[in-house]
Amino acid sequence: MKTIQRFTFSALATTVLFSLGACAGMSEQGKNTAIGAGAGAVGGAVLTGGSAIGTVGGAAVGGVIGHEVSK
Repeated sequence: MKTIQRFTFSALATTVLFSLGACAGMSEQGKNTAIGAGAGAVGGAVLTGGSAIGTVGGAAVGGVIGHEVSK
């Protein structure tokens, strides 16, 4: 089970890093939303032991916070 969790976390972290590279043409608010969603997804995955619901919930909350910070 730990191997699956480690793999999930590594895959998620890699995806977040590659997707942030695509932020070059985005507005500042868009960048903050993407960064918040990525950080929230990682945080949700860590806090819930890699569950999909925790990851998606963390991404949603992080995205909203990132969006609101830049207002």
